[in-house]
Amino acid sequence: MAAVKDTSSRDASRNPRSKATLFILGVLAVALFAGLCALGTWQVHRLAWKRALIAQVEQRAHAPATPAPPKAEWPGLTSDNAEYRHVAASGTYQFDRQTLVQAATELGSGYWVMTPLQLPDGGTVLVNRGFVLPEWRKSQATIAQPSAEAHVTGLLRMGEPGSGFLRNNDPASNLWYSRDLPAIAAARGLTDVAPFFIDADAASSAGRDPAQAPVGGLTVLSFPNNHLVYAVTWYALALMVIVGVAIFVREEKRARRKA
Repeated sequence: MAAVKDTSSRDASRNPRSKATLFILGVLAVALFAGLCALGTWQVHRLAWKRALIAQVEQRAHAPATPAPPKAEWPGLTSDNAEYRHVAASGTYQFDRQTLVQAATELGSGYWVMTPLQLPDGGTVLVNRGFVLPEWRKSQATIAQPSAEAHVTGLLRMGEPGSGFLRNNDPASNLWYSRDLPAIAAARGLTDVAPFFIDADAASSAGRDPAQAPVGGLTVLSFPNNHLVYAVTWYALALMVIVGVAIFVREEKRARRKA
């Protein structure tokens, strides 16, 4: 009886599917194929964008330093037309209004030192003077630093609006996880603040020991570029859908002939 039951079960599994079922499966297959192709094409566009970005950053970052954009140009600055320019600026550092933003670098876990640079035209540019370790923060807590004239060169970076990854800035507690320029300016009572900051280069930093002084020149200029692998993966999955549909159609035709 068990053998007869198993045979009938196998025969039933070979019965042709209804037209409604075939229609639904067909719609799902077309939607899945189209979605996978769309994802692959999106990754191709992302690949072109990433290659252009890398070339643009390389060109801007290694070009000779030019004066930082004046206040008249600030409203028109965007990441596309300004970020990673090699710029120079002169002014007065306001050490009493600087902000420490938590950071993790190749030198360890510590802080970026964001110091306001008062420009001759009255505007203010925040300068990331470099990375320091917690020991520096502790040693500087009891040292009052007067304002000082400075000339800085580095890379123009647009601000980081919002908070850090999984953590919110807390100005009231002086805890900062992202370089949110408007929030920092408001917390420090700064006005006419540029929508960008300057990542100081090694030549503008005060030393090479982050326990003693800010270390500049740590801007990350390498960008992961795996879009080609992603595109190939999505297109391969789309091809697998076609193969699966072909196998399904073959089996369905076989079932209908037997029926």
